[in-house]
Amino acid sequence: MADEIKRRLVHISGTGMPAFYLAGIFSWQDLQWFLLIGSSVAAILEVIRLSFGLDWWIYDKLTREYEQDNPAGYALYMFSLTIVVLLLEPDIAIPAMLMLTLGDPISGVLGSDELRAIKRPRVLATMFTICLLVAVPFLTLSASLLAAAAATVADGVKPRVLGFVIDDNLSIPLSAGLVGWFGVTYLPALA
Repeated sequence: MADEIKRRLVHISGTGMPAFYLAGIFSWQDLQWFLLIGSSVAAILEVIRLSFGLDWWIYDKLTREYEQDNPAGYALYMFSLTIVVLLLEPDIAIPAMLMLTLGDPISGVLGSDELRAIKRPRVLATMFTICLLVAVPFLTLSASLLAAAAATVADGVKPRVLGFVIDDNLSIPLSAGLVGWFGVTYLPALA
């Protein structure tokens, strides 16, 4: 359980990235560069770890057993945040990022990290509420509702494709960002 709490704290610490932008410490371009560099470092570390057996103590503490032969969650986390920051406008990318950095760790703690096909209803409801709360300041209500629902499904349902579990570190920001963009672009704003 202690390692799980450490993983969740690492997740939450990622909130600093959008917070630096919102506080005016980073420009949008600074945030893009920061995430590109972070993703590059993560990719290099993952290639070394998976190809040559890089065995640092931190990997034992912060990765799960199923990540031993697959890309680790931290790398997928960085890649997904980088993609949304590069492809989407700040008002769409920021809530997508926050859904991963705030919603996912809280959902994980509430779900006791159970590896279930679908998380329990109270965990799903909590995830949806957190995601909606972080989206509303940035998106229209209709887009916020859709993005929160997409992030909740990405967090709460663990599909397998060709035997691989789709990791929510990758799917939460990407699905929330895509659906948020769709909602802002194509749906009328709800009052």
